Amino acid sequence: MKKVLYNFRVKVITMKEEAKKWFEQAKKDIEAAEINHKQKIYYVASLMSQQAAEKALKAFLIDKGLKIPKVHDLVFLARKADVEEYLFSKCDKLTQVYIESRYPTPGKEPFKRFDKENSKEHILIAEEILKWVEENI
Repeated sequence: MKKVLYNFRVKVITMKEEAKKWFEQAKKDIEAAEINHKQKIYYVASLMSQQAAEKALKAFLIDKGLKIPKVHDLVFLARKADVEEYLFSKCDKLTQVYIESRYPTPGKEPFKRFDKENSKEHILIAEEILKWVEENI
């Protein structure tokens, strides 16, 4: 159990409650991805997809009593979570999104790099990861 101080009182939060908070945020992030996709803000939709997958995997780790590392590498998190093999390449694809959707690189700014097709693909990948977590948590 994790103890959190609130107004000089100790509130005990179980791992299940903490994992639920992380997973609920992951679901909100995927909703935000879908909204941004509809608004044609594709780089934000892709970033929110990556964030949803990351938070879902971290929810899984919390649920299993494991310490969550401060990393954004979904492949690393997937290994710790012992996800099914087919998800590793999908995690790798979304891991690249974390940097590419946030920072300009020589030749392309994020808002130019992402389009309707790859943004939708990122949303579908994130939804698949969330589904796996939900079924295994």
